[in-house]
Amino acid sequence: MRGSRGNHRERKPFRKHPVHDAAEKQRARPDQLASRAVADVGYGRELRELLAGIGAPKREPFKPDPFQLEALAALEFEDVLVTAPTGSGKTWIAREEIRRLLDAGKRAWYTTPLKALTNSKYQEFGDEFGAERVGILTGDRKENSDAPLIVGTTEIYRNQLFDALRGGEDVRVDLVIFDEAHYLGDEDRGHVWEEAIVLTPPRIRMLLLSATIGNADELAKWIEELRGVRCGIVTRPGARPVPLRSAFLMPDKRLIPLLTENGKLNREIAALIEQNEQGHRSRRDWNRRR
Repeated sequence: MRGSRGNHRERKPFRKHPVHDAAEKQRARPDQLASRAVADVGYGRELRELLAGIGAPKREPFKPDPFQLEALAALEFEDVLVTAPTGSGKTWIAREEIRRLLDAGKRAWYTTPLKALTNSKYQEFGDEFGAERVGILTGDRKENSDAPLIVGTTEIYRNQLFDALRGGEDVRVDLVIFDEAHYLGDEDRGHVWEEAIVLTPPRIRMLLLSATIGNADELAKWIEELRGVRCGIVTRPGARPVPLRSAFLMPDKRLIPLLTENGKLNREIAALIEQNEQGHRSRRDWNRRR
């Protein structure tokens, strides 16, 4: 008679297949994953508070801010300089004005200081308005250059103005947007923005967007005197809508808050810096004695 040992094997606890486990994590919201990650590694209260709430916000119907509506209304009659914190919706103003112009059969130029940003806006506007209505012009990309909306670097727009001036032609555009307009004050490249503004005919409306212009009144007055067109200033009050959170990845792969609740450098980070400086001093002293 066979024993019953083989019929009563102890069941092993069920373990999810890695693929199933990954699928479950993918279905979870980003804020849930962040909370799980913090809990899994046993981080302390400070880091939990730092990461709390990170993730996709709750979906709500879009409602424009008053400063966005103010800027759109002003663009009907004048140039506009918009100064607002990063993440507050400056691009929405440009997008809605571009939409109005394209629907009216008019043309627009969207300039940026960086090729990466230009490529990003080209993709964004292509998805928004249709690829056939959007072109891109940079130093190494030229696509759909006759489109009613052109996205390109400020240098390319400036060069088109020079070419039109030399050829005695008009630039085929009704609105130009200068994204990151604070580059006007850049020591190396600022002259490009200055030349572009100087050469833009007064009939072309200008929209300047920036989060960091501190002398908006002075800049707007200069544009008015140069172009003979009023330049209005629209500002969004208050702090940035998406606050920044700073953390530091330690050599042992722990993530810790960069600053304490009092705004001072985290003591662990300060100790690490001091340790590294002592090591550098020791190596210098040793090299001197050799």
